[in-house]
Amino acid sequence: MASFGDCLLPDWPAPPWVKALTTVRGGGSSGHPYDSLNLGSHVGDDPQAVARNRAQLRAAFGFPTEPAWLRQVHGTRVVPAAEVGPDTAADGSFADRPGSVCAVLTADCLPVLLCDATGTRVAALHAGWRGLAAGIIEHGIEAMGRIPQTLMAWLGPAIGPTAFEVGPEVMGALAGDDAEARALFTPGRGDRLFADFYGLARLRLRRAGVAAVYGGGLCTVADPGRFYSYRRDGVCGRMASLIWLEQ
Repeated sequence: MASFGDCLLPDWPAPPWVKALTTVRGGGSSGHPYDSLNLGSHVGDDPQAVARNRAQLRAAFGFPTEPAWLRQVHGTRVVPAAEVGPDTAADGSFADRPGSVCAVLTADCLPVLLCDATGTRVAALHAGWRGLAAGIIEHGIEAMGRIPQTLMAWLGPAIGPTAFEVGPEVMGALAGDDAEARALFTPGRGDRLFADFYGLARLRLRRAGVAAVYGGGLCTVADPGRFYSYRRDGVCGRMASLIWLEQ
């Protein structure tokens, strides 16, 4: 069974007091089909199991406070983690001091973690295709309040380019007439296409001025042992990607 020791840790040159991770699906209390470390309270799982999973996560990493769990809406709002309440609708949060833990939940969507080179501000973003098209990455960079060239990003596990089959309307929303973005789609069945979600995110980060981009390349659909996937399973749990500044 997987454990917290199996969490994914960003391989990036962040200062040592910047702490970040993405959980995997094993090692928790939830039963099928959420087995077992489901951290999402909105997917139909037993609330007590979710609460135990979240308490286990907090205890394992000694978070100073409960992570800033958002009500994610596939939008572009990014809020201070310290101001997140029980029903805060947003798709990202940021922190500029110890005491707050930024968190996003995913099961195919792309978690994007940000920090600046000096380790004074961090952020976590939830990028579904709608949020990516609407500008969640750009809004997250703006919320960082730092020169984009001083930022670094880490891309957590998401649906991969051989699994993310979409219709032409999704390509239109994500790429429009942009030739460089359209090149990140390959033909599928009929009018369907396969989208390189990671490539599209890297393109937006680069164009926004963030050249230091790490992670990517892990497909949630292809790895049921470690990752939840809504596209693959329908009803499933959620993994958490978290980032915070250590005291």
